[in-house]
Amino acid sequence: MTKILEIGVGIGELQDIDLEVFKFALAQLGPIHLKDAEFKFKIVKAKLKCRVCGHEWSPRRDELDESVREVIHFIPEVAHAYLRCPRCGSIDFDIIEGRGVWLEYVRGKR
Repeated sequence: MTKILEIGVGIGELQDIDLEVFKFALAQLGPIHLKDAEFKFKIVKAKLKCRVCGHEWSPRRDELDESVREVIHFIPEVAHAYLRCPRCGSIDFDIIEGRGVWLEYVRGKR
């Protein structure tokens, strides 16, 4: 049987996930051969691009209150209702990076 040593997980900043709660949940769900695996998390900063002027920016976390972050956590597209391009003021932008949760890698040994 292969022993899993390390699991890398990418987390988009817009997901606003509590890492301690997430680690606990992963530990509860994992089969026995994941028991000693170390989870490494990489937070990917949000990156937005204005469709009007082409400006790219990363919103600051302190720009949004907790209730807004929670709404964006569940539906990232709702960010358009709360954020504007800092250059031209448009709400028409793409979320280029910083959303979702994904498996980055798994390291193990036989």
